[in-house]
Amino acid sequence: MAGRAQPSGPAGSGGGAPGLLPLLLLLLSAAAIIPRGDGQNLVTEDVTVVEGEVATISCRVKNSDDSVIQLLNPNRQTIYFRDFRPLKDSRFQLVNFSNSELRVSLTNVSISDEGRYFCQLYTDPPQEIYTTITVLVPPRNLVIDIQKETAVEGEEIELNCTAMASRPATTIRWFKGNKELTGKSEVEQWSDMYTVTSQLLLKVGREDDGVPVICLVDHPAVKDLQTQRYLEVMYKPQVRVSQNYPLQGLTREGEPLELTCTAFGKPQPTDMRWLRVDDEMPQHVVVSGSNLLISNLNKTDNGTYRCEASNAVGKSHADYMLFVYDSRAGEEGAIRSVDHAVVGGVVAVVVFAMLCLLIILGRYFARHKGTYFTHEAKGADDAADADTAIINAEGGQNNSEEKKEYFI
Repeated sequence: MAGRAQPSGPAGSGGGAPGLLPLLLLLLSAAAIIPRGDGQNLVTEDVTVVEGEVATISCRVKNSDDSVIQLLNPNRQTIYFRDFRPLKDSRFQLVNFSNSELRVSLTNVSISDEGRYFCQLYTDPPQEIYTTITVLVPPRNLVIDIQKETAVEGEEIELNCTAMASRPATTIRWFKGNKELTGKSEVEQWSDMYTVTSQLLLKVGREDDGVPVICLVDHPAVKDLQTQRYLEVMYKPQVRVSQNYPLQGLTREGEPLELTCTAFGKPQPTDMRWLRVDDEMPQHVVVSGSNLLISNLNKTDNGTYRCEASNAVGKSHADYMLFVYDSRAGEEGAIRSVDHAVVGGVVAVVVFAMLCLLIILGRYFARHKGTYFTHEAKGADDAADADTAIINAEGGQNNSEEKKEYFI
């Protein structure tokens, strides 16, 4: 961004200039009063730099006519007059000098270097424009403090992340794993520096154990600045009962049963025991650590068997419901399934046979349907022509009637 131009007279020299410098400046200033041409433009840009790095100031002239260019600091001391440096500060170095540009670098920039720097062009009238140097300071330190190093599942803990001595004030963001969370920030200003503290309240569960909580800084002077702490969460055991034998099928009389109890927690469960819910444990049941064994099942073993595990956080359990079937329960079921299959096959055959019989009878009756005539047309079959057939038929009818009368 170009600085704001304003008219100005010749600038004062730096405090450390040689004895002949004031005279030289006076002569040049007097010469600058004489018109040197029209249409010259002085151009510069603002500079933003991180503390400790290098800032470059450029004073440029458009349509130059060889007028003198000089650069002044915020105290209006001359840094460079043409290619001569009156100011005794070796951090300023000449990068380029020509009739159209004066470019100067400032190394190891600090907050005290921040402010307006003036470019002057000795024309008639003299021209002046300023550029602003802004110094960014990244956070000096980034720290996460956790209220409790070890938390218990279901508990709400407080985390604080502090970014110290930055300029401008930084923005703090929170992440748990890849999920962004929302914290509450407070800003304190000390002189030209800012300290930001962000507070995060987090309710933890067993799934948060070992998950990193990340404090990340958004600041123009630094990229990817972050710190993290890993959560440590204690939780009561998770218990599971599995059946080792029989692997599949029914639990039948006379056969063995083997169960195994597994439990996971933090800290790891140290106390694990088997019991029978609402009844005493049968005497023939063998418990060995996490295993329960019944070598010869009978129906008196029916019931619910529970495995309990506990640690410093709490106690949990898992149940197994046992129902003992008759020793031939599986075989009888197989026999019944075979019988049902046989009966179903027989029924299907019978139904098929009946359908075939109905089809045959239907075709037979349909074929003999035309043989059932009355005797009214008797004698017509032997007629030589149609007229004779009619006469014969009528005669047949008359004969029939005569026969009927005769018998009566």
